[in-house]
Amino acid sequence: MLQDYEISKIQTNRRMDRLMAVVEFILVLFLIQSALLLFTGQAEQEGEIRFRILSHSNAPADQKLKEEIRLVIEPMINQAITQAKSKSEIVDNLEAIESTILETAQSMAGGQAVTFERTAALFPPKRSGLVITPQAPYDAYILKIGSGRGDNWWCSLFPRVCFPDKEVEKSDDEKVTFFVWEWIKSLFE
Repeated sequence: MLQDYEISKIQTNRRMDRLMAVVEFILVLFLIQSALLLFTGQAEQEGEIRFRILSHSNAPADQKLKEEIRLVIEPMINQAITQAKSKSEIVDNLEAIESTILETAQSMAGGQAVTFERTAALFPPKRSGLVITPQAPYDAYILKIGSGRGDNWWCSLFPRVCFPDKEVEKSDDEKVTFFVWEWIKSLFE
């Protein structure tokens, strides 16, 4: 004689097993994210000094001027940063070249007013690889050209965050594939 099983107990056990599997999956994802946050160097960002260049407007000529000024002052800033060993040395080096940066930008601005000041500036959130910098006020140098109402370009002391993300150009013959899809297709071949 076969034993009588209560179907409702079996269904309840299956539901409980599914629920536990989902909870375990969520916990694993949480642990992975926590490990990534631990090993990505979030503490480095607290001591950053950032740079922002604000153009007069979003007109192509103003944006081009902003980019030209950035190309000229970027080596000066990089040199001041690489010669320093601490944040206080970086600040000292940057203070020493402030007048040079301002004079250079003014000479290139074609008569527009140019200001260069150090202040606490609100920066939007930014993702760079696995690191996400939150929106917050950061210690920053602001170079404002004219009214400073154009789109901005910002930079921190770390190269991976410093420069605008450059798109990687893919050649036409390079084919993009997805591992999971290729694996599923191979099962039916």
